[in-house]
Amino acid sequence: MDNLKRRNIVPVDTPLQKIEQDTVSGEYNANREKDKTQRPLRVHSSNQTVAFVQTHYKTLTLLTLTLLSFWTRFRLIGRSNIVVWDEAHFGKFGSHYLQHEFYFDVHPPLGKMLVGFSGWLAGYDGSFAFESGNTYPDTVNYTVMRLFNAVWGALMVPLAYSTAEALGMSFKACILAATMILLDTAYLCISRFILLDSMLLFFTSTSLYCLCMFKNLRHEPFSEAWWLWLSLTGLSLGCVSSVKWVGLFAVTLVGIYTLQDLWDMLGDIRMPKHKYIGHWIARAVCLICLPVMVYMMSFALHFAILYKSGPGDAQMSSLFQANLAGNTFDRNPLEIAYGSKITLKNYGYGGGLLHSHIQSYPEGSKQQQVTCYHYKDDNNHWIVKHARNEEKEGTVFLEQGALVRLVHASTERNLHSHPINAPITSTQWEVSGYGNETVGDSQDHWIVEIVQGTEGKDTGRVQSLTTLLRLRHAQLDCYLAANNVILPQWGFKQVEVTCMKKNETENPHTWWNVEEHWNEALPPAPKNTYSSRFLQDFWHLNVAMWTSNNALVPDPDKEDILSSTPTEWPLVSVGLRMCGWGDDQIKFFLLGSPAVWWTSFASLVVLVTTFAFYCIRRQRKIEDLSAEEWQHFVYVTQTLFLGWFLHYIPFFIMGRVTYLHHYFPALYFTVLMVPFVMDHFTRRYSHQTQWIVFSVLCSLLLAVFIYFAPITFGMAGPIADYKGRQWLESWHLLDSE
Repeated sequence: MDNLKRRNIVPVDTPLQKIEQDTVSGEYNANREKDKTQRPLRVHSSNQTVAFVQTHYKTLTLLTLTLLSFWTRFRLIGRSNIVVWDEAHFGKFGSHYLQHEFYFDVHPPLGKMLVGFSGWLAGYDGSFAFESGNTYPDTVNYTVMRLFNAVWGALMVPLAYSTAEALGMSFKACILAATMILLDTAYLCISRFILLDSMLLFFTSTSLYCLCMFKNLRHEPFSEAWWLWLSLTGLSLGCVSSVKWVGLFAVTLVGIYTLQDLWDMLGDIRMPKHKYIGHWIARAVCLICLPVMVYMMSFALHFAILYKSGPGDAQMSSLFQANLAGNTFDRNPLEIAYGSKITLKNYGYGGGLLHSHIQSYPEGSKQQQVTCYHYKDDNNHWIVKHARNEEKEGTVFLEQGALVRLVHASTERNLHSHPINAPITSTQWEVSGYGNETVGDSQDHWIVEIVQGTEGKDTGRVQSLTTLLRLRHAQLDCYLAANNVILPQWGFKQVEVTCMKKNETENPHTWWNVEEHWNEALPPAPKNTYSSRFLQDFWHLNVAMWTSNNALVPDPDKEDILSSTPTEWPLVSVGLRMCGWGDDQIKFFLLGSPAVWWTSFASLVVLVTTFAFYCIRRQRKIEDLSAEEWQHFVYVTQTLFLGWFLHYIPFFIMGRVTYLHHYFPALYFTVLMVPFVMDHFTRRYSHQTQWIVFSVLCSLLLAVFIYFAPITFGMAGPIADYKGRQWLESWHLLDSE
């Protein structure tokens, strides 16, 4: 009977007998025909369970890896009940969404809105301050919020498997790619807290995967599947850019591939012109318009949710702030008069409020500092007064050409300029606080020049919020300006204010508007006087983000023990302490698995060297690979290398402070190089030998992961108990704080 049963069984290959049939459909496979002719066919087992496994082994493997990914990401995730590392920032931003308070940050809003959504799912009301190191109260279900973020990191594992498959790698190579993501301690650790990095990495992964799937459909243009993957690529690019601007590197990668693809099509003389133009239009719509739309929609939702006045108001235009619930701008008298107390906001993108404090310049005049400050403060208040010896009785409104003296409300110093070079921008004149009501001179006088109303109307009088004006120095004929130049620590990292000699009347950094206005003798402005436009607010916020991001430079007066340089990242020469290091604390150390990071960097070197070797030999008419093999090798090498290059090299030219986690998107591309390189160099070996090689590496990855797991899941007790895990002195695992 058994023999009769076997005669009716359909023969199929088992996993170990498939060499390159594991690649995606339609991709070139050098060994496929060879495999069919040289290998005997196996049959399904008569056992239904075994037969099911033999038939669906790929799906079951992917499902197993995915379940393991979720298990590792979720395991002991609520063990530490304190605010860990940057949870202090992003948890607080999530709180602002739940309380609808406007805030400012250097990153786009999508990831932080998702953090706020996780808080809503957890039943959190947004009342916790998220101070670093503080214990979470019972009202904050931080475990659910961490689980939400961990999901994004867990999904990277099946994405790595699927991307390797889409790149034409073998079944065992796909397993290796997913295993490396699964067992990397850095990816695991960063995914288990309330941070943006798991979302950034997820959307980086989806962008690469969608691009590869779209590329595999290049022979089916304008089909439903082709449109689907092209659109999903654009959607992923929009999402990754809306989490952090690092996502723009993924946009660049897709852009380079797209331009190369269109250039190759241009050489196809068989393609009709209308079809070629259609390719341009399709890519413009899906890869430019769609990502931009997603990015802008994230800001529209950001503005819609944060409709109340909050800590980030001062970064926005005065008109935007006037529409936030809870601010006092609706009580502003409309027209400015002598005797009014005001705040002045610089109209240039990223501009702040005119500010002064009791500290003096260390050089130059050594008079009181005048700066621009991005937060509301009593030191932003100025009183509009007549020029000396020109006092007038009654209410006199400010008009074009009015001569004024601005007195700092807190210190009673006059806004002053003189022919002394500014401290940083030495080509301009210094602006200071000088004298008082009785001590002063004509260098305290400024002439009001109305530029226009923000609605394009010149009213003839200076109005709060809506009038743009310049302040020209009466003696020096220079304009009061703030060009977003940051002062050193002695100026509290605030913006330098100067008197610009060149009289650049169209420079918005010389334009100002009255933001807050107090005058008991004047009535408040009529209702619905103030309004702002979305595109203007969108652009203003993005410029402010850019300006603030560029200001995140290393402070020479302070030592940042957490920061690192790009040269320290590829070989994981540095780690990062994520919390306090006391014996009674659960300690987390952000460090990549040496087995993953060192292997990835070695594969990068080997892949680049091999590519150069093949290029040299092909130039000498020695072809080691067939035309199809070479085309596929070039495509994968170019995609992965450019992905790594674009996500890594720009950090060398950035002036901002950098940290280990900035390398994580670049690492993803080098991880995928490992299975590709191993596939390439073992392709001529027997099946058994290939599986042995891949299994040895997977076993090494698992052993290293188990040994280093405590740094990710939390180290309890004295740190000295873990001294064996400090393989490099530069990791500083054992140093006391």
